[in-house]
Order: sequence, then structure tokens, then C-alpha cells
Amino acid sequence: MCGVVGIYGSDEVAYELYDAMLMLQHRGQDACGMGVFDGQHFNIHKELGLTRDVFKAKEFEELHGNVGIGHLRYPTVNGCKTRDAQPFFRTSPYGILLAHNGTLPHYKELKDRLARDEHVLVNSDNDSEIILHILAKAIARQKPHGDLTVDQVFDAMKEVYEKITGGFFVVAYIAGQGMLAFRDPNGIRPGIFGKRETKLSTDYIFASESVALGLLDFEVISDVGNGEAIFIDNKRQVHRKKIMDKKHKPCIFEYVYFSRPDSVLDGVSVYKSRLQMGRKLARQIKESGLDIDVVCPVPDTSRSTAIALAYELGLKLREGLIRNRYIGRTFIMPGQTIRKKSIRYKLSPNVVELEGKNVLLVDDSIVRGNTSKQIIDIVRQAGAKKVYFASAAPMLTYPCLYGIDLPSRKEYIANELSLEGIKQAIGADALFYQTLDDLVDAVKYADVDEFCLACFDGNYITGDISEELLKKNEQDLDMMRSCSKAYDTSDDAGTPGQPGML
Repeated sequence: MCGVVGIYGSDEVAYELYDAMLMLQHRGQDACGMGVFDGQHFNIHKELGLTRDVFKAKEFEELHGNVGIGHLRYPTVNGCKTRDAQPFFRTSPYGILLAHNGTLPHYKELKDRLARDEHVLVNSDNDSEIILHILAKAIARQKPHGDLTVDQVFDAMKEVYEKITGGFFVVAYIAGQGMLAFRDPNGIRPGIFGKRETKLSTDYIFASESVALGLLDFEVISDVGNGEAIFIDNKRQVHRKKIMDKKHKPCIFEYVYFSRPDSVLDGVSVYKSRLQMGRKLARQIKESGLDIDVVCPVPDTSRSTAIALAYELGLKLREGLIRNRYIGRTFIMPGQTIRKKSIRYKLSPNVVELEGKNVLLVDDSIVRGNTSKQIIDIVRQAGAKKVYFASAAPMLTYPCLYGIDLPSRKEYIANELSLEGIKQAIGADALFYQTLDDLVDAVKYADVDEFCLACFDGNYITGDISEELLKKNEQDLDMMRSCSKAYDTSDDAGTPGQPGML
């Protein structure tokens, strides 16, 4: 999972890209980068680290231009090296700068094909570079003379869609020609399109989430449609075309965990969907007849869910766990040892709200169960009599191959143990999972009534994920961890897409 923003502005855009990247920082903390075009050159800076650390005053001295792209990287494969940071750039045709959020499951096959058929060296372990080269080759095959025509851009996009599958939202700038954004045919990964009227012109923005727009006074035009390409030419004329039309099925885990609660994705409020998750989950807990004194969210994603759940049950909602906001997200923190230690740094028990009470903890999900167990241990050590645990998400059982770094099947606790076994393993006195039907019902709205549920039910909606590919990915993951101790996917998604998440 990553964050992308592209701005076609009327003045210097580097500082605005920086502001938007801060708003999207929850989508990736491993690396970040920015590229702007000054009319003659692409000025690019990217490094490992957070936006606030990578970009200082001296970096902005070189980042001149009125159009640019910013990116926040969260690696789903192969860890994160400086060469994997985005955006990526190539010189021909025209010069193209590109960044993307998502994953191409057949990355290695595409990389081999580019080397064999196109004689292209892919210099990173990042599938964004694959997309860049495929797009560039598709444009070159249009044999443009002078400026690109709109038809040539969209014809090139047909070739791109024929060659890549997966979950993706892409923003690119073609030097002197225009800005291009496109989204996967099922709309798995989110993308927003906005505008802002200025005295000089109309400025445009593309971003992974709507929260990036408000801070900069952009208004939302629409989501980028599933399978849609949007091209803003060098005269700032907007051209839109549905390149590939499939059923719109956005990733439901964006609403459970990854997106900020103040975002609206595909017309669905993340905050309101999480409230609905709480209401649905409350029905199960009410039927259990448990004696509960207090409901406590596991900071921060689950707070909205816990609020609605407590209200439905007529119970007190209290902050039983206090989060240290200077500790990063364990979900995207490399290394299980580091992550385990960080839980104690990150969450402290509020003893006055826990001691002597029957506590219901509400979290967004359970992956391996290690983090859930530690949190329950913290609450018990604070003097709680009973500790119950509720997950806003159903049992996670399959890896995500579309852009969220959820582990291989054998690492999910729900694939190893029954409900009773999980309850005992994490040390809970009672355990509740959201049902899949209730989760879908909590999120669906208007025209969005189906979702990518692959991590819950194994139905990979692109239709090209075989058992062989799943096993190969698992083998690659095992080898990567054992040999290089590179990136290690997280346990429970314990800290959310929230403001102040850094």
C-alpha cells in the first residue's frame, strides 16, 4: 500500500505536494519521493524515511516547477531500498515521471518479458517501474509526430491495460504533453480527481485519498473510475475515457483499516462505514450475554467502530489504552522483533479505566495474533478481571496480491486454529469476529455494493491468481525473510490511517 499525489498547478507545486504527502503519510512510511517539471527538466528527490525528514529547506531549492508527483512508499515485496523509492523517470518518449499505488501479481513475468522482448533493464524491485516502461513503450508505438494526440494517449492506454493486471492507481506526467492518471479495471485501489480555480488557471490534482484535497483547497470532481484513464493535456483540457470496463469492486480493507476515517472513497465515508461495523458487531456481543463494564478501542483505527459498538450496547466507552504518537505504525514496521518491542512503547494501559473491570477490547483485525495477545496481556497486567476481544474484520485467511502487505496463508492464525483455539492463543476470555456479510453490508453504499474480499474468501477478482502463483509467492517470502531479513509483514493492523499517526 502506498500514497500517490499529482498536481498540475499554476505556480510552484513542491510545497503543495509536501503538504499533500503529509496528509497521506499513513499510507507509507518506508520511503518517499517527489518529482517536479520546470519546463526543461525533471527535478527529483527521493530517499528512505518520512516526508518531514526527507524534505528540508535545501531540497526545495532544487524542486522548481508547476507540475509534479509525490509518493509515499510502503513495500509489499522485497523490502525497501532507495532505488525502489518513487516516482520513477525515463527519458523517452518525451520524458515520463510516474508513481503508483498497488501491486502487479505477475511482476516477475512482466519484468522478464520486458528484458526479453523490449530489451529493457528494470533497475529496481518495484512494479511501478514495470508500469512506467510498459506505458512508455505503448506511447512510442503510437509513433507520435510532435505533440501527443488524445487518441494516441488512449490507444496507448489500451495496450497498457492489456498487459498489466492487479490493483493499481497510477499518476504520470509526460513532459510537455500532460498529466495522466488511471485506475485498475475493478477499481481495487482508490484514486480521487479534483480541481481548484485560481486567477491564472484551473489547477488539477490526483490523489489516493480525498483528505489530500481539502488542505489545499481543491474540490473533488469525482473518483477516478475503475478502468478509467484521465488525461489533462498541455492546454489543461480534461479528457476521460473508460478503457476497460469490469465490475467495480474496491478493496474493502481500505475501509476496515488503511484509509483515514475522514476520507471518502468511491462515495463511501470511511468513518461512517466503521460506525456501521460497530453496530453490526454489537449484535453478536449482545446475544452472548457477557457482563461487560467498559468498551476500549485499540488505538486508533478501531475507535470509530468501538464508539458505535458501545452506544449500541449501552456501555461506557473509555480510553483503556493510551497511544504514544511518536512511535510508528507496527503494521508497516519492518522486522517482527522491532514490532513486538514497539507495542510496549506504543500502548500504555490506563489503569484507572481497566483495574477490576470486565473489559471489551475492539480492534480492526487479527492477523497472526501476536499483537492481540500482547495487548490483552497489557490489559490483564493493569488489573482487568476479564478481557474480551472483538475484531471489526472477519477472519483473515488469504494473502493480498493487490497492494496490501498481508502475509502468506500459513502465517494467518485463522488458518491454523479454530475460533476457540484463537481465543486461547491470544488469551481472551471471549472472542468475536465480524461476519463477512455484515462487513459488506456495513460498507456498501449507492453504486458500490461489491468489494474485493480476497483476503477473507480467497476469491481473487482479477481471475489470474493460481494456486501455483500463491505457493511461489509464499516460497519467495520465506526465502526473503530467511536469507536477507528484509521486510517482514506486520501482525495485527493495530494503528490506523489517522491524523498524527507518525
